[in-house]
Amino acid sequence: MPKKPLTIDEEFSDLKRIVVDPDICSGKPTIRGTRIMVSNILGMLAGDYSIDRILKSYTELDRLDVISAVEYASRMIDGEMTVGQH
Repeated sequence: MPKKPLTIDEEFSDLKRIVVDPDICSGKPTIRGTRIMVSNILGMLAGDYSIDRILKSYTELDRLDVISAVEYASRMIDGEMTVGQH
């Protein structure tokens, strides 16, 4: 029996792709396993980069990394999270 696809809320409920570590990029939120900051991804999106263009620039990322960065920022703005809380 095929697995039921996850909803967006289920997929990003814990945001494990985003890391806040004081030893990496001065504690700014980054994509796990990289030094690519969430703010870099947001800046590229604000500069009219498509997800595909971001992925070409950062070949170590995948689509869910970019979406997780946006989701993380959204939750921070809405006050659902604080820095370092997952």
